[in-house]
Amino acid sequence: MAVSWDKVEVAVELAKGIAFDECHKIYVLMDDEQMKLMKGYGYNPLFSSSELTPAEMLETIQTWWDASCGLRFVSGVRTVAGNPNEGFIDLIPQGAEFEEEEAYV
Repeated sequence: MAVSWDKVEVAVELAKGIAFDECHKIYVLMDDEQMKLMKGYGYNPLFSSSELTPAEMLETIQTWWDASCGLRFVSGVRTVAGNPNEGFIDLIPQGAEFEEEEAYV
């Protein structure tokens, strides 16, 4: 099944950057604090909006998706005071490519 890239395409228009753990975690970073955190966590590759256009970010994320392992997901993340988990938004949830296949079984 092909996943929908619509939410990712919208998110990269406003993103400060993108990050990948080179396994399954792909993040669209929505503010400067998240860029700083991911750099501190050692995420590499990590690209800022000054390095890539939104179209290039989308293309890069799609390349990372194709190279990632089966637990892959794409999340938007923004800084939220209090509960940092509230800042995560599923753009492509983990297992999304399998959901439609299971519906036909």
